[in-house]
Amino acid sequence: MIPMLRIDKGEDIVHALISNLIPGTGFYKFLSKQKADKTFAWVHFTERVNGNKENVYTGDSKSKEDLSLVLEIMNRNLIKVFGAAAEMKPGKTEVKTMMGIKDDGTIN
Repeated sequence: MIPMLRIDKGEDIVHALISNLIPGTGFYKFLSKQKADKTFAWVHFTERVNGNKENVYTGDSKSKEDLSLVLEIMNRNLIKVFGAAAEMKPGKTEVKTMMGIKDDGTIN
């Protein structure tokens, strides 16, 4: 299993967002973190009902304002194409180890 967004020591999760189920498509997800250097990294992808992840986009943002703009643009486009239910909102964060084992999110 390849991690979608690796969280290292000194880094914090900023966003863990998910859309409602979009029939025939699955879920849209957005994850972001603040790196130790205070910049941000993000990943946006589609997760199919069977768990496959597709259409993966990644990027870096220099400020929280830039990161917010990225998220705003993605949500605006999802709503335009699929309707209001496609807006990504906070979801329950599930942290897994590289071996696919659920973890409590603690970073050693």
